[in-house]
Amino acid sequence: METLEPVLAAHPFLQGLDPRHLKIIGECASKVNFSAGEFLFREQDEATNFYLINHGRVAVEIFRARRGPVNVQTLREGEAVGWLWFGKPYHWHFDARAVQLTRALALDVKSLMQRCDQDPQLGYELMKRYAHMLAVQFRVAILQLGDMYG
Repeated sequence: METLEPVLAAHPFLQGLDPRHLKIIGECASKVNFSAGEFLFREQDEATNFYLINHGRVAVEIFRARRGPVNVQTLREGEAVGWLWFGKPYHWHFDARAVQLTRALALDVKSLMQRCDQDPQLGYELMKRYAHMLAVQFRVAILQLGDMYG
């Protein structure tokens, strides 16, 4: 049986995580592939997975009635997509679509949250990484707004 722990350990989002925690996360992970144009998830869908991109590109989009899909950001290898899954009711607030063939690790949100509840140290480690990711996303949004309105 193939273990995903080495792949998880190599991903920037999880680098430096305790091997014991990588094993737990590996129990919640599976390999997934998305063809170009295929949605990883859609706005308002239940957030069932959090994705660590290993190859490819993913467009984060919001839909506007007058303009259609608006690309907010493009994520690449080494990045994570699905950063709003920590907050209940666990529904997406945007769309994510593969721009090209994308290979990722899908982490089951409910299973991962249960394990974080059982192991507060794991939850804390993931929350630190999640907070860092949100801070980066916030800085990116500020720069984009400056470009749009500056």
